Amino acid sequence: MSFENTLLTALLIGILGSTHCVGMCGGIVSALTLGAQPLQRRTSTLSAFVLTYNAGRIISYMVAGGIAGLLGETVFSVLDEHLAMLISRMLSGVFLLALGFYLAGWTQSLAPIERAGNHLWQKIKPIGARFMPIRNYRQAFLSGLVWGWLPCGLVYSALVWALSASDPLQGMLIMGVFGLATLPALFITGLSAVKFSQVTRNPKVRRGLGATLIVLAMFHLGGYSVAL
Repeated sequence: MSFENTLLTALLIGILGSTHCVGMCGGIVSALTLGAQPLQRRTSTLSAFVLTYNAGRIISYMVAGGIAGLLGETVFSVLDEHLAMLISRMLSGVFLLALGFYLAGWTQSLAPIERAGNHLWQKIKPIGARFMPIRNYRQAFLSGLVWGWLPCGLVYSALVWALSASDPLQGMLIMGVFGLATLPALFITGLSAVKFSQVTRNPKVRRGLGATLIVLAMFHLGGYSVAL
């Protein structure tokens, strides 16, 4: 798979997985928003704060993507190039498949990975509490940086694609595109769009988006089978 197609997949993962973002991170966005001072809750100012939170979050994703890409580069460099490509393709496809079932609510396949990441989160979480309530853009940005390390199966699935890129810069770009794809849903949620949150939590919507990811994963794994 070309890098351009990998970026497209990261974009689709972010867009289709936004329902999970709203369900998992919607409460955080609301807490950050409600933590802002009353004078900052005008729509224009609030929009700027929500964008600032998310800028911090996406930068953290990109840092994690760079680390994943460097790890992939280190691990796959000791393997035959063809074998490394097949392994990375299979790994990313399996995670995409698991994400589809997880998003649709048919399995809890990624829950153990989220629980594993929770150990790191418990150490990082108190740092974010220092910036509450949000009084300025600096605090909003730093809160977003912390928020970006929240354990999330959706993010971890995207990180596997960054890992499979086997390049730190490409890993950062993959996670940057993924993060930007999740921005619209979380931006709307940050402005207290209750109806939008209700739509994204609708089981039928989640199953439909999950099924779309499953189909995408099957095409990806089908290409892997042909390559074999």
